[in-house]
Amino acid sequence: MELRGDNVLLRPVTADDGKILHGIVREPEVAAWWSPPDDFDKMLAVVHEGEVIGAVQYDEEADPEFRRAGIDIFLSARHHGRGLGTDVVRTLARWLVHERGHHRLTIDPAAANTAAIRSYGKVGFKPVGIMRAYWLDHRTGRWEDGLLMDLLAAELT
Repeated sequence: MELRGDNVLLRPVTADDGKILHGIVREPEVAAWWSPPDDFDKMLAVVHEGEVIGAVQYDEEADPEFRRAGIDIFLSARHHGRGLGTDVVRTLARWLVHERGHHRLTIDPAAANTAAIRSYGKVGFKPVGIMRAYWLDHRTGRWEDGLLMDLLAAELT
C-alpha cells in the first residue's frame, strides 16, 4: 500500500527504516509527545523528497455500530512547521474515509501539544473534550491530559 499526498508518500515501514525512526522518536521535540515504540510494524513510513521523516499509524474499529478509525503521527523536528504533518493526516484521513469506509476519525494529541492541535484543525478535526490524566509521560512518570478531536467523513477537506 502506498498513499500519496501533496508532498508526502506513506508506505509500509521497511527493516531499513527502523533505525531512522528510532532516532526520530528520540529527538527531544518528538520524545516530548512519543515514547519509543516496541516496533514500527503497524506504522506507515512518511517519506518526503525520498527521505523517511517520520511515521503514522492508524487503528480501526470494525464493529458496524461504531465504525471509526484513529490516527497517530510523528515527524522529525526539522520538518515541523512546514505543513507536512497536515499533509500526512489529510492523506491518511481521505484513505480511511473513502477506501476503508469510516464515518468518523479520531486523533488524541497531548492537550499541551498546540502545534499538533493546530495542524489537525487544518484538516478539519474539531475538539471534543479534554481527557484528564490520559497518557503517561515516559520522561516524567506523570499522567498528562489529552485532547480528543474528531472529524466526520462529511467534514473532510
